[in-house]
Amino acid sequence: MSKEEKRQLGNQVLEMFDHAYSNYMEHAYPADELMPLTCRGRVRGQEPSRGDVDDALGKFSLTLIDTLDTLVVLNKTKEFEEAVKKVIKDVNLDNDIVVSVFETNIRVLGGLLGGHSVAIMLKEKGEYMQWYNGELLHMAKELGYKLLPAFNTTSGLPYPRVNLKFGVRHPEARTGTETDTCTACAGTLILEFAALSRFTGTSIFEEYARKALDFIWEKRQRSSNLVGVTINIHTGDWVRKDSGVGAGIDSYYEYLLKAYVLLGDDSFLERFNTHYDAIMRYISQPPLLLDVHIHKPMLNARTWMDSLLAFFPGLQVLKGDIRPAIETHEMLYQVIKKHNFLPEAFTTDFRVHWAQHPLRPEFAESTYFLYKATGDPYYLEVGKTLIENLNKYARVPCGFAAMKDVRTGSHEDRMDSFFLAEMFKYLYLLFADKEDMIFDIEDYIFTTEAHLLPLWLSTTNQTISKKNTTTEYTELDDSNFDWTCPNTQILFPNDPMFAQSIREPLKNVVDKSCPRGVSRVEESLGSGPKPPLRARDFMASNPEHLEILKKMGVSLIHLKDGRVQLVQHAVQAASSLDAEDGLRFMQEMIELSSQQQKEQQLPPRAVQIVSHPFFGRVVLTAGPAQFGMDLSKHKTGTRGFVATIKPYNGCSEITNPEAVKEKIALMQRGQCMFAEKARNIQKAGAIGGIVIDDNEGSSSDTAPLFQMAGDGKNTDDITIPMLFLFNKEGNIILDAIREYEAVEVLLSDKAKDRDLEVENMDQKSAENDSHKQNSEEDTSASQDVGAVSEEPEEGESSDVPDPDSLSPAHADSDSVSVSNQDSSVPGAAGAGAAEPACAPGDSQPQEQTGTQPSSKVNWDSKAQPMESILADWNEDIEAFEMMEKDEL
Repeated sequence: MSKEEKRQLGNQVLEMFDHAYSNYMEHAYPADELMPLTCRGRVRGQEPSRGDVDDALGKFSLTLIDTLDTLVVLNKTKEFEEAVKKVIKDVNLDNDIVVSVFETNIRVLGGLLGGHSVAIMLKEKGEYMQWYNGELLHMAKELGYKLLPAFNTTSGLPYPRVNLKFGVRHPEARTGTETDTCTACAGTLILEFAALSRFTGTSIFEEYARKALDFIWEKRQRSSNLVGVTINIHTGDWVRKDSGVGAGIDSYYEYLLKAYVLLGDDSFLERFNTHYDAIMRYISQPPLLLDVHIHKPMLNARTWMDSLLAFFPGLQVLKGDIRPAIETHEMLYQVIKKHNFLPEAFTTDFRVHWAQHPLRPEFAESTYFLYKATGDPYYLEVGKTLIENLNKYARVPCGFAAMKDVRTGSHEDRMDSFFLAEMFKYLYLLFADKEDMIFDIEDYIFTTEAHLLPLWLSTTNQTISKKNTTTEYTELDDSNFDWTCPNTQILFPNDPMFAQSIREPLKNVVDKSCPRGVSRVEESLGSGPKPPLRARDFMASNPEHLEILKKMGVSLIHLKDGRVQLVQHAVQAASSLDAEDGLRFMQEMIELSSQQQKEQQLPPRAVQIVSHPFFGRVVLTAGPAQFGMDLSKHKTGTRGFVATIKPYNGCSEITNPEAVKEKIALMQRGQCMFAEKARNIQKAGAIGGIVIDDNEGSSSDTAPLFQMAGDGKNTDDITIPMLFLFNKEGNIILDAIREYEAVEVLLSDKAKDRDLEVENMDQKSAENDSHKQNSEEDTSASQDVGAVSEEPEEGESSDVPDPDSLSPAHADSDSVSVSNQDSSVPGAAGAGAAEPACAPGDSQPQEQTGTQPSSKVNWDSKAQPMESILADWNEDIEAFEMMEKDEL
């Protein structure tokens, strides 16, 4: 990459940062975070609770504090000076609010210390911050004392939460009843607390953090040298006994190595090396990093990985273990190339497990460290891809929005503080040369939140004795450990192809696990025996598949309610081998069926605002309909300007057809069947319809999507697409109409690429010309989320005869038994609806078949008692709550 292109990319990072930071300051400050879709600040207590995620918010202008040292890294010293003055003047740390000890430590305490570190550096240089007198450090010390009550436990492990005003034990604290904390929560304190002690000369902070680390080390599983995910803060018993390098443990390992770097204490390096040896022995299964059980480390604890492990290649670079770092990073990059972003969790065959992506920076962090270690320009190209994807898919008019689903491109109304604290810092450093920096970045170490702590702290205020306590617990053979990292300046120039030679075998690792679909007919034309039929490939409409079932002793029974039941009798199989295949097929089908019932899969649709000034950057998650145009089969979707109909409920003939003709009609939910609304707007000439929920404040963030049901009659006459938006998402469109009048949207199965060239043309042309913008199909797969039946409205009756349009939420939840002789799968019919192992862009489309479960609902109380209806609803609610619990 030329110097000029590197410089341009660095400038692009600066522009992106300005876009995010200025929107936060304009629309959100002094709130903790920006809500980029609604252009306002997120104030805790004023927005619907998001559970543990909100524990990071403490009404202390979180994003501004988290961003302080980023401003200096990006050479924005004037803005830094203004920001520091704002923090000193406006931020109050004495709020009656319960916050996460872990998040407050790494984001706020770390942000204040990082700000102080660069402030004294600038003051020393003599141009900026001459007025600064350690005010940020005083605030950091005040916050440190507010966190100390959390450590009031016999073990020394902190409570997970603390009240900033009342501590933990106070009657008004509203916390202090917790018994568990995560390993990372208790083990990610030493850098900030030790730095606070070294800066101030007050040793208590470092002592408390060391005691917590000592306790975790002592409680490690001695035979495997691994630690679990959560631990009881009073007894030290492991609550969750699985172990990995992702969520819940990640930064514990990071802080052991970095504590050695910053503090020079050999015991931290010994502990890290002991754990690292166990990680590489049990968890590392190149290029994968899979959780295992601490007591049985040869046994995998789960079949998926979470995105937080993306930091690990960067940590391996610090350790000096370059080869596995390159391998894991390349695997993650292949996943990103498939989905544009790293999903929150993905399976070992690289399917999406959790589809969100809150703009996490860990992959960018590892990319930066690998480039520093190897000098390989390949990593500059990786960084360029990250920049392009952020601009193309996450950028919105008021900042950058997190991805609600990487497969559909839909957004979530959040921009976390770590996005400004870390992402832009690592991306800028990736493309910056030494002469672009106003200070030497090598004089500092990064905390887990990328805050800068100066290395000279290692020789300052050493109030803690350097007694090596590690060897009290274990005998270490020093010959097993390298005490220095390899000199990469010698390693890589000697073999510039070193990194590439490691990456090359992994180039197609994702596609190999997720190959392009090959039909069974094509396979049968090849030589050799045909592979056995897999449950995920089974289609009840395929005669060949039915013949194979028969050979395996599996019979297919159509039930009266439209579901399909599979029963296996081993004695009826053509051979013992076929009977074995049949048993395996039935077990796969049971897993598939139960997985679908658990996940309650339902593909959402996307409403994308494509007119000025949105240009496709705002994507709203929408529920599909069981009638009308199937958007998944129409790649281009339906595009048009929106118009509000009269009457707004759409339950009678439309009185303003001239306003609706050739447009997408907006209407309110309620008072009649969805299909009736669709027929009325179609008659008025509309090309599509969006039903907006009448339940004030409802949102896809907090409620599961559902399909709009038909009216029990034949709905083939409805040919236009119909989508459902919850109240919050619907109001975004209504607000846009009030502000810009002409609003154009695209209804599709997933968001389309934003074409930047067209955007530039649109900006020069009139607002109403924005419909000329081109759209390319996104290659991500459709989302699967919880399905909830439409609540009956007055006078509604509903009957759902079409099994192809049903969600597995209606599947029979009877228990399934498998025996050597007979196996049955009641409701295993969901097979045809299983999420394909590949994204649609990489596989042949699988046809939906009659194997999907069917459901008939009649709201006539004579046919179905109200108790039965309520019981069904309660089942749906319980299933959704269980799914939410699994997600958490």
